[in-house]
Amino acid sequence: MSLRAKINDDLKAAMRGGDVKRRDTLRLLTAALKQREVDERSELADTDIVAIIDKMLKQRRESIVQFEKGGRQDLADQEKFELGVLQTYMPQALSDAEIDSAVTAAIRETGAKGAPDMGKVMAALKPGLAGRVDMSKVSALVKARLTA
Repeated sequence: MSLRAKINDDLKAAMRGGDVKRRDTLRLLTAALKQREVDERSELADTDIVAIIDKMLKQRRESIVQFEKGGRQDLADQEKFELGVLQTYMPQALSDAEIDSAVTAAIRETGAKGAPDMGKVMAALKPGLAGRVDMSKVSALVKARLTA
C-alpha cells in the first residue's frame, strides 16, 4: 500500500470515527500533498511525500518552541498533537550508531578533508537519510567530524 493510500484511508477512518483533531491534521497533510502535485503537475512518489511530511514536522517543532515562549500552551499542545500524527507516516528512525556509520562512510566516499567539504558530504547523505533522521543533527555531526 502506498503512503498516499494509507493517509487517505486514515483520513476516512478519522472521519467515520469522529476524531476531529486527527481528521483536521490529515486534511492539512492531504492539502499540502495536493498543492505540491498541482504545482509540479505530477503524482508524488512516497519519497516526495516523506519530504513534505518532514518539512511539516520541522514547522511543528519550531512552532511549539515559539508558542511555549509566548505562553500559549493551548497552541503548543495542538502542534504537539499534529506532530504525533504526522510522525506515524515517517519511516523507521535510524539509531545514533547507524547515523554515525553513514556519516563516516560519506566522509570516506567524498574524500572530505575539512569544513569546506561539508556540502559534498551532506549532499551524499541526504538521499539516504532524509525523513529517517533530523538532518540538523546530521549536519552538526558532520561539522564536528570535519573540524576535528
